[in-house]
Amino acid sequence: MSVITISSGAFSGGKLLAECLASRLRFRCIDRDTVVEKASTYGVSPNDLRQAFLMHSGSVERFHHQRYLYLALIQAALAEEVRTGRVVYFGNAGHLLLKADAAILRVRAIAPLDFRIRMAQDQLKLSTKEVIWYIRKRDREMQRWIHYLYGVDWNDPALYDLVVNLDQMDVKQTCRLVAITAKSRCFEFNPQYQAAMDDLALASRVRANLALDPATSRLELQLVARSGILTIQGRLACAGEIGEIERVASAVSGLRGLNLDQLALAAPA
Repeated sequence: MSVITISSGAFSGGKLLAECLASRLRFRCIDRDTVVEKASTYGVSPNDLRQAFLMHSGSVERFHHQRYLYLALIQAALAEEVRTGRVVYFGNAGHLLLKADAAILRVRAIAPLDFRIRMAQDQLKLSTKEVIWYIRKRDREMQRWIHYLYGVDWNDPALYDLVVNLDQMDVKQTCRLVAITAKSRCFEFNPQYQAAMDDLALASRVRANLALDPATSRLELQLVARSGILTIQGRLACAGEIGEIERVASAVSGLRGLNLDQLALAAPA
């Protein structure tokens, strides 16, 4: 069975939908906290990773030097969590990290402002004016942050397979619709998709280890795995870095082969 990712703005009902789907399909339901805890096993503080999810717009420039590391660790953690399918992930832009030829159903849950106000007031116990300010602030911050990390407009419907309006259908009706879609053949978790997810998890693990190793941490590399054979691309400052990359990558379990032919030395300044 497939992987389902749910993205939604604050108080748009995405979490309720994710929980309903997990219960209906008997999938695991995971969120950003699950991924943060998994990523922290690489030795990075969970608080630092959690702050990355909650980054305020004014913090973007300060975080610039950690962007690559953040993406490497979060991708590795998420890819491992969803690798065998039967998972609903509730977290903004999770599908942007799972760039594999796999059975991933990308869902965006939306709702009009009055719906979101009602949900927010039930939880936050604030005035209508305060809630509107809070929702709009969260939306601006998330849109800017996702654009900074991934270079895309979070609101672009082309990023999703299904956009559902939780004001037009209640959560149970929407859950039933998404579940039917997830069971369709185009999102079936067949052996081909499983192999693609295994390759993504492998490449992500190697990338995370390279980002953390002192000898390779400053490098920003592109990694692609096919049937366990890993190809690494990027520009290096010196030839000695090739040996360090090979050392780190070769230590990762599951690697069947390593292609470093596409690594190149940067041109002299």
